[in-house]
Amino acid sequence: LSLQGNSLYGSLPPELGNCTKLQQLYLHGNYLSGYIPSEFGNLVELEALDLSSNTLSGSIPHSLDKLSKLKLFNVSMNFLTGAIPSSGSLANFNEASFVGNLGLCGKQINSVCKDALQSPSGSQSPSADDMLNKRTGKNSTRLVISAVATVGALLLVALMCFWGCFLYKNFGKKDIHGFRVELCGGSSIVMFHGDLPYSTKDILRKLDTMGEDNIIGSGGFGTVYKLTMDDGNIFALKRIMKTNEGLDRFFDRELEILGSVKHRYLVNLRGYCNSPSSKLLIYDYLPGGSLDEVLHEKSEQLDWDARINIILGAAKGLSYLHHDCSPRIIHRDIKSSNILLDGNFEARVSDFGLAKLLEDEESHITTIVAGTFGYLAPEYMQSGRATEKTDVYSFGVLVLEILSGKRPTDSSFIEKGLNIVGWLNFLASENRERDIVDQNCEGVQIETLDALLSLAKQCVSSLPEERPTMHRVVQMLESDVITPCPSDFYDSE
Repeated sequence: LSLQGNSLYGSLPPELGNCTKLQQLYLHGNYLSGYIPSEFGNLVELEALDLSSNTLSGSIPHSLDKLSKLKLFNVSMNFLTGAIPSSGSLANFNEASFVGNLGLCGKQINSVCKDALQSPSGSQSPSADDMLNKRTGKNSTRLVISAVATVGALLLVALMCFWGCFLYKNFGKKDIHGFRVELCGGSSIVMFHGDLPYSTKDILRKLDTMGEDNIIGSGGFGTVYKLTMDDGNIFALKRIMKTNEGLDRFFDRELEILGSVKHRYLVNLRGYCNSPSSKLLIYDYLPGGSLDEVLHEKSEQLDWDARINIILGAAKGLSYLHHDCSPRIIHRDIKSSNILLDGNFEARVSDFGLAKLLEDEESHITTIVAGTFGYLAPEYMQSGRATEKTDVYSFGVLVLEILSGKRPTDSSFIEKGLNIVGWLNFLASENRERDIVDQNCEGVQIETLDALLSLAKQCVSSLPEERPTMHRVVQMLESDVITPCPSDFYDSE
C-alpha cells in the first residue's frame, strides 16, 4: 500500500492492523498526526513500514518489535518520544530509521534512556475490556493534548503581539538615546553603491538627529527607522545589536555579499553603519509598506491583478537569489512582512540573508521570530537545515496567504488544529479548493485561480524533491497565470 506524498492528514487508522496479509506500507511525506497504533503489530507479514516525514507523536509501540519479517523500518522526521523497543526486530535498525525525533532514546541511536520502561517478556495479551479502557483513555488524552495545543498556540500568538508592542513602545524609544551615545563614541559608514550623493559625515549628522517619530517598526531582527535626507530621499534603517564580537568579521564579509546584490524585485542594501555595539543596515525605503500590513491591517483591499503581480514579483526576486547570485542566497525567512511594496504595489523581497547572519546553531527555530512559524517547511522544523526547497515551501504558503487574505496561523485554522496548508488540504478533500479565495477580492479569474492553487500545492508538498525550483515557479506563473509576454526575469535593475 503506497500512499506517500499525498498530503494526507489526520490520525493513522488502527483498523489497518486488520490487514494481516499486508507486506508493504508506505505513508511517508504526509501530514499524519497522533500516535502509531499498537494494532500495527498484527501485520505479521509486513516487510516494509515507512512513516517518516509526518507529525506523529507519542512512543513507538512495543508490538512493532514482533514484526519478524520487517526489512525496512523508517519513522524519521516526526515528533516521537520515549524508548525505542529493542528486544525484537526493531533492534536490527540503525539511527537512520529514527533520525529527527529529538525525544527518542535507545541503543539504536546511542542515546541512554533515563527512565526507560521495561516491557515484561512474558506479559499476557490484554483483555477486551482492557483494550477498550486503554483506547478510551487514549482518545481522551488526544482531546486534552489537542485542546492544550490549541490554547498554547493562541497564547503564543497573543504573547508575540504583546512582545512586539512592548519592543516598539518601550525598547524602541530607549533605543534612540543609546543610539546617539554610540554615534558620539565613533562610527564608520560602509557604502556598497556609489550612486548616493552623501558623505559619511552627512549620514552620521542625520542619524544623530533621529527621534522617536523615526521608529517605524520593531521585529525579530531589530528596530527599524525611517531616515529622510535633506534632498528628500528616504531610507529605511535596520539596527541589529551585536551579540558576539568574534562574529564581526564574518558579519562584515556576509554584508559585502548582500550589498553586491541588486535586482528590480529585491530591496537593495545600500550600506551599513558600524558602531561599537550594533550595526545599522541602510536600505531603500518602500512607501507601500509591507504586504502583511496591506493584506491584514489596511481597509483598502488588493484586487486580483494586484495580488497576481505581487506573487510574480516575489517569485522573481526569490528566483534571482536562488539561481543568479554568486554565491546562491537562501532567504530562510520568506513571509508577508518581508515582502515590501513600492508606490505602485510592486513587490520586493527584503531581509534576504539576515536569518543566516543571526542564526544560532543551538536554536535554529527561535532565531526566526515565532510569527514565521506557519511558513516553515516540515523538514526545516525537524532538522534546522535550510535549502532552496525550504524557501519554495514558504513561498507556497505566501501564495495561499495572498489568495485567501488569511495569515498562515489564522485563529480559524488553529481552532481546528490546522494551518493554512492543512486548510487547503481539507478543502481539497471536499472538492472546495476555490473556497480559499478572499471573498473581498475583486476581479477574481477562475482560470488563473486554478493555476495558482495548482502551483501552491506543488510548492507546499511535504516532500522537498517534489517542489519546483523558483526558476520553474516563475516559468509557470508567466505561462499559466500571466498573459504571455517577454520575461524580465534577468533584469538587474
